[in-house]
Amino acid sequence: MFQRITIATCTLFFIFIVATTLEAKALSFNELPVKQTSKQWSVQVDEAEKGEDLAKPEKGKFHTYSLKVNNIGKDVSTVEIYLFRNEPNSTTKFSLSGCPDNHPCRKLDPYKMAISLAKQLNDGASYQYSNFVLAEKATELEIEVIWTENSEGRPLKERFTFTSD
Repeated sequence: MFQRITIATCTLFFIFIVATTLEAKALSFNELPVKQTSKQWSVQVDEAEKGEDLAKPEKGKFHTYSLKVNNIGKDVSTVEIYLFRNEPNSTTKFSLSGCPDNHPCRKLDPYKMAISLAKQLNDGASYQYSNFVLAEKATELEIEVIWTENSEGRPLKERFTFTSD
């Protein structure tokens, strides 16, 4: 009888230790804003703007944040900015924005948009994404900035990764 109690106690203790060390680490920011910089770019994640038509966080589903990107280096010819999140147990990254088929955004010229964004950033204005959703299960937010300089056409890329660690 004593042996059964000892085995049961040890088993419960082992389960408790394993369960507390295997907790999921969702990406959440303890202090906002969080910022990363390079010689060319400044990328800042902050609290989402609030408004009637803007997404609101849903407990157990997703958080909302804002993004601000500034050009702090040389002038650029074109710029594209992409946001991705990870999916647990997958190497695939999921985009946080896009344009569905048959939507008016499909009629916009991506090259002209990249030139326009470059001019905006060269003039000192920020690229701002005032409210985006990030799934609670995500443990990584990746901001990818792709640009060209001097109309060379050769793309350059930097990746800014915010993790739960």
